[in-house]
Amino acid sequence: MANIITGIRIVLSVALLFFPALSPAFFVLYVAGGLSDMIDGVVARRTGTVSEFGSRLDTFADIVFAVVCLMKLLPVLPVPLWLYIWIAIIAIIKVANIAAGYVKQKEFIFHLFGKYIVGILNCSATPLKNRLWQASTSILSNKKAICEYKNQCLMI
Repeated sequence: MANIITGIRIVLSVALLFFPALSPAFFVLYVAGGLSDMIDGVVARRTGTVSEFGSRLDTFADIVFAVVCLMKLLPVLPVPLWLYIWIAIIAIIKVANIAAGYVKQKEFIFHLFGKYIVGILNCSATPLKNRLWQASTSILSNKKAICEYKNQCLMI
């Protein structure tokens, strides 16, 4: 069951690509994807179905979800340069974590110490997340046009 929930997050992530960023449909899919990320591990532990495959699938789903969200949100939200640097630092830590696991174990290991470093970095960016949320809600409340790729606009 947990792997099905994780698979649903991958499908939701891909579906995000087909909706304009900050649209109501985008928010519904985003929230559903976030909720699935929160509950899949709980379901796996409670049902006794924790597995290496599930752990790797969850990591893959997290990466897909994060990449899709970055692709959709960065072009439409005002993002300062330092945030791009912050994102790059987190990505470098993730890649270094995976590379270190490969060198040490001769296989790709995604859940190592670097995961905790990235978690700390993400938590320390909470004020930034609040600012991005305020920016996105102000865009929605002002009913501005949100332009997507290929000059397609959605009036909210």
